[in-house]
Amino acid sequence: MTKAKFKSFWDKFGTLTILIFLMACLSIASPKYFLTLDNFKQIGLQSTVYILLAFGEFFAILLAGIDLSVGSVAALTGTFIALMLKAEVPVVAAILLGLLISIVFGIVNGALINALDLHPFVVTLGTNTIFRGITLVISKGSPIYGLPASFKNLSSYVAGFPIPLIFALVMTVILVWFTNNTVAARNLYALGGNKQSAWYSGINTQRYTLFAHILASFLAGIAGVIMTSRVGAAEPTAGDGYETFAIAACIIGGTSFFGGKGKIFGVLLGGLTIGTITNGLNILNVSSYYQKIVMGALIIGSVALEKLVSNSVKN
Repeated sequence: MTKAKFKSFWDKFGTLTILIFLMACLSIASPKYFLTLDNFKQIGLQSTVYILLAFGEFFAILLAGIDLSVGSVAALTGTFIALMLKAEVPVVAAILLGLLISIVFGIVNGALINALDLHPFVVTLGTNTIFRGITLVISKGSPIYGLPASFKNLSSYVAGFPIPLIFALVMTVILVWFTNNTVAARNLYALGGNKQSAWYSGINTQRYTLFAHILASFLAGIAGVIMTSRVGAAEPTAGDGYETFAIAACIIGGTSFFGGKGKIFGVLLGGLTIGTITNGLNILNVSSYYQKIVMGALIIGSVALEKLVSNSVKN
């Protein structure tokens, strides 16, 4: 296989190859517990939050940026929804209001990036801390329990299949259509590929930067809904560090840290890979401390592999 053909293969099937290899290794390591239908359902359920957060992170990374606030946005959205539910606001209305608030968080991120002309890393590092602080203040640092059963049922099963995973798959279809068929998506890819060229082509760079961060926070808000319904309570520390999982899922899924390249389906596979790793390490009784080391190594390894494959073709 030539270098060009290998790069083409890796671009199309690299993430799937990693996922299959990983599942094969875990099947050998723990066939009794890993290779069961119930465990695969559990992987799907566990992966949902990672997938939705990664979908949001995808649009930030697509612009050669990053959003470090997605975990805090998810937690803050879930906390707002929980407080509204405790105030006897109808479930649908509470969810819609919570998602509207998540959009506001995206507007804050995008507006600050545009106004201050700072790298998104700096801005979202700050807003991540601010949003987490607001979560702790409005929750008084304590979990909010006693949520309605109809809300908690959002993370139940239908026909033996996890509802959150069904929703994630529906979002995948919507976002695949969006990224493949809309002018807005083409402009986002162009902006990520070369900001100056995009500006000269007449693309409103500030508007699409704002749009990308609105999408990131909105999808993180949806993850917050699922996360809160799964736990059955709003935890003020929920989603802490989940931006790492979201970034890892995007990079493993083939999204380039250098912008302008990536596919939603790859991010879906990346999220499932993260969920599979977490599930497998838990089955093998690996400490959560070591799991963080694995995730960090995955991010570095994925970026290094992408650069290695690209350079091998150039040479």
